[in-house]
Amino acid sequence: MKQNGLGTALIIIDIINDFNFYSGDKLLHHTKSILPNLIQLKQYAKQNQIPVIYVNDHYGSWESNFKNICDHCRNEKNQEIIDKMVPTEGDFFLIKPKLSAFFHTGLASLLRELHVTHVILSGIAGNICVLFTANDAHMRDFTVSVPKNCIASNEEYLNEQALELMKNVLSTNIDEI
Repeated sequence: MKQNGLGTALIIIDIINDFNFYSGDKLLHHTKSILPNLIQLKQYAKQNQIPVIYVNDHYGSWESNFKNICDHCRNEKNQEIIDKMVPTEGDFFLIKPKLSAFFHTGLASLLRELHVTHVILSGIAGNICVLFTANDAHMRDFTVSVPKNCIASNEEYLNEQALELMKNVLSTNIDEI
């Protein structure tokens, strides 16, 4: 991922997750496979002064405190993911009510405040929340990159379809870290 930190933000979508839903075990498996890449991407962002913004489901609590959401979601299956991807000092954390990180959140305002024109999207699920966020970023005239080895879906073919849509319809830069 070759991006100058100026005007860029890393958005990590729904990584704090309990995986307690239909096909959750499959998504958990694929998320574990991208975990080293997510860690590397976040380290890259930190080293290059790229703001890191987590946008996450609230699990019915509307709790904006990421520690409480982590505690709510943490279980034996996902503990490694949460422990390694927990927001750190200086990271932003927003909750979302629906699929897109932009829908009824302060994300667009935050990005404007940070003078961001380019977003790097990562997280889960690639074929749902990442795709909808890429669409909404595109509709708001942000340029978008998605490192394909930093998103996961419950099925690999769904992830590939989402990447193709993002590339061909939304002009998203698809790369690897």
